Amino acid sequence: QVQLVESGGGLVQPGGSLRLSCAASGSILIIYTMGWYRQAPGKQRELVALITREGSTNYADSVKGRFTISRDNAKNTVYLQMNTLKPEDTAVYYCYGDITPQLGSAGRYWGQGTQVTVSS
Repeated sequence: QVQLVESGGGLVQPGGSLRLSCAASGSILIIYTMGWYRQAPGKQRELVALITREGSTNYADSVKGRFTISRDNAKNTVYLQMNTLKPEDTAVYYCYGDITPQLGSAGRYWGQGTQVTVSS
């Protein structure tokens, strides 16, 4: 069974930084794209950033220049370094991975979500 577990959320002041981590575990054959979505209260879930297995990245316009996504394929882990945080970055952040397990069907697997709150 494949699981994604996130860590690193919390409360930070505007202008501060946080680093989110998301580790995939279980009977994994290969992980293709990994990424992060976020959902603020009363808003739709939006893509924040993604990274392919080869390292190509894509970012939402609202986070370009402030957030950096990276991954460690040996550890099946994706990271999101968030700098110069703004109150509008407040949301629940969800990681995902497009995973082919050793048994079962390939598909998109999600983490449980981690709260990021930017407030003074």
